[in-house]
Amino acid sequence: MLDAVRLRAERRRQPGGIPSLAAGLGRIGVLGWQIVVPALIGLAIGRWLDHRLASGIFWTAPLLILGTGLGCWSAWKWIERQ
Repeated sequence: MLDAVRLRAERRRQPGGIPSLAAGLGRIGVLGWQIVVPALIGLAIGRWLDHRLASGIFWTAPLLILGTGLGCWSAWKWIERQ
């Protein structure tokens, strides 16, 4: 048992060791914001364009999808760097 505790403590001290719960939750939060913010920006721009051009949801839907896709791509790249 003592050896297991020592091994775990040693892994935590090493770079890239076992991440803490707070670090894991922080990463999840960053991923959420990286996806949601571009989607909301696309939604806002699409709504603004549709309001100005009186075009229903012609711009809102594609820009929302584009923003979500951009956010997912950004999150994917961030995960690869981690």
